[in-house]
Amino acid sequence: MHGNPMPDSYVYVTEEGVTRHYADGSVEALAWEDVVEVRVVTESGSDVHYILLDRDGEGCVVPRSATDATFLARLRYLPDFDLDRLTLAADSTHDGVVVVWRSPDPPSALPDLEYD
Repeated sequence: MHGNPMPDSYVYVTEEGVTRHYADGSVEALAWEDVVEVRVVTESGSDVHYILLDRDGEGCVVPRSATDATFLARLRYLPDFDLDRLTLAADSTHDGVVVVWRSPDPPSALPDLEYD
Protein backbone atom coordinates (compact mmCIF):
# COMPACT_ATOMS: atom_id res chain seq x y z
CA MET A 1 0.00 0.00 0.00
CA HIS A 2 1.35 3.40 -0.96
CA GLY A 3 0.44 6.57 0.88
CA ASN A 4 0.64 10.16 -0.24
CA PRO A 5 4.16 11.45 -0.81
CA MET A 6 5.73 13.38 2.05
CA PRO A 7 5.13 17.11 1.57
CA ASP A 8 8.16 19.40 1.51
CA SER A 9 6.76 21.44 4.39
CA TYR A 10 4.01 21.82 6.94
CA VAL A 11 2.42 25.10 7.97
CA TYR A 12 0.85 25.61 11.39
CA VAL A 13 -1.36 28.60 12.14
CA THR A 14 -2.19 29.47 15.73
CA GLU A 15 -3.50 32.51 17.57
CA GLU A 16 0.14 33.36 18.33
CA GLY A 17 1.61 33.10 14.84
CA VAL A 18 2.57 31.08 11.77
CA THR A 19 5.22 28.37 11.63
CA ARG A 20 6.51 26.50 8.58
CA HIS A 21 8.47 23.29 9.10
CA TYR A 22 10.54 22.12 6.13
CA ALA A 23 11.38 18.51 5.34
CA ASP A 24 15.08 19.27 5.96
CA GLY A 25 14.29 20.21 9.58
CA SER A 26 14.54 23.99 9.17
CA VAL A 27 11.78 26.19 10.55
CA GLU A 28 10.42 29.66 9.79
CA ALA A 29 8.14 31.26 12.34
CA LEU A 30 6.59 34.66 12.90
CA ALA A 31 4.30 35.93 15.64
CA TRP A 32 1.22 37.78 14.40
CA GLU A 33 2.11 40.76 16.56
CA ASP A 34 5.42 41.08 14.67
CA VAL A 35 3.93 41.03 11.15
CA VAL A 36 4.42 44.42 9.43
CA GLU A 37 3.93 43.40 5.80
CA VAL A 38 2.17 40.73 3.73
CA ARG A 39 3.29 40.05 0.16
CA VAL A 40 1.88 37.75 -2.51
CA VAL A 41 4.30 36.14 -4.97
CA THR A 42 2.98 34.68 -8.21
CA GLU A 43 5.07 32.81 -10.73
CA SER A 44 3.94 30.80 -13.76
CA GLY A 45 3.90 27.08 -13.11
CA SER A 46 4.52 27.54 -9.39
CA ASP A 47 2.40 27.72 -6.26
CA VAL A 48 1.39 31.17 -5.05
CA HIS A 49 3.30 32.18 -1.90
CA TYR A 50 2.26 34.50 0.90
CA ILE A 51 5.22 36.16 2.60
CA LEU A 52 4.78 37.54 6.10
CA LEU A 53 7.57 39.89 7.21
CA ASP A 54 8.67 41.47 10.47
CA ARG A 55 10.46 44.82 10.96
CA ASP A 56 13.86 43.25 10.22
CA GLY A 57 12.72 41.71 6.94
CA GLU A 58 12.68 38.24 8.49
CA GLY A 59 9.58 36.21 7.97
CA CYS A 60 7.68 33.16 7.00
CA VAL A 61 6.88 32.00 3.46
CA VAL A 62 3.52 30.25 3.25
CA PRO A 63 2.51 28.40 0.07
CA ARG A 64 -1.16 28.94 -0.81
CA SER A 65 -1.50 25.15 -1.15
CA ALA A 66 -0.66 24.88 2.58
CA THR A 67 -3.25 27.43 3.74
CA ASP A 68 -6.77 26.95 4.96
CA ALA A 69 -9.62 29.06 6.30
CA THR A 70 -7.78 29.48 9.63
CA PHE A 71 -4.87 31.27 7.94
CA LEU A 72 -7.16 33.58 5.97
CA ALA A 73 -9.34 34.28 9.00
CA ARG A 74 -6.30 35.20 11.08
CA LEU A 75 -5.03 37.63 8.43
CA ARG A 76 -8.28 39.58 8.88
CA TYR A 77 -7.15 40.52 12.39
CA LEU A 78 -4.35 42.64 10.92
CA PRO A 79 -5.48 46.30 11.03
CA ASP A 80 -7.46 47.19 7.88
CA PHE A 81 -6.47 43.96 6.12
CA ASP A 82 -8.30 43.61 2.80
CA LEU A 83 -8.97 39.95 2.00
CA ASP A 84 -10.30 40.90 -1.45
CA ARG A 85 -6.94 42.53 -2.29
CA LEU A 86 -5.14 39.35 -1.19
CA THR A 87 -7.42 37.18 -3.34
CA LEU A 88 -7.03 39.46 -6.36
CA ALA A 89 -3.22 39.36 -6.07
CA ALA A 90 -3.12 35.59 -5.54
CA ASP A 91 -5.38 34.96 -8.55
CA SER A 92 -3.29 37.18 -10.84
CA THR A 93 -1.97 35.64 -14.04
CA HIS A 94 1.04 37.98 -13.97
CA ASP A 95 4.34 36.93 -12.40
CA GLY A 96 5.49 39.21 -9.64
CA VAL A 97 5.37 40.37 -6.05
CA VAL A 98 2.52 42.48 -4.68
CA VAL A 99 2.45 44.06 -1.24
CA VAL A 100 -1.15 43.50 -0.13
CA TRP A 101 -0.86 44.87 3.40
CA ARG A 102 1.48 47.05 5.47
CA SER A 103 1.31 47.88 9.12
CA PRO A 104 0.05 51.39 9.87
CA ASP A 105 3.50 51.90 11.47
CA PRO A 106 5.89 50.04 9.13
CA PRO A 107 9.68 50.31 9.09
CA SER A 108 11.14 52.69 6.51
CA ALA A 109 12.01 49.91 4.04
CA LEU A 110 11.94 46.15 3.88
CA PRO A 111 14.38 44.19 1.71
CA ASP A 112 13.47 42.16 -1.36
CA LEU A 113 13.55 38.50 -0.37
CA GLU A 114 14.20 35.25 -2.13
CA TYR A 115 11.61 32.55 -1.48
CA ASP A 116 11.27 28.81 -1.91
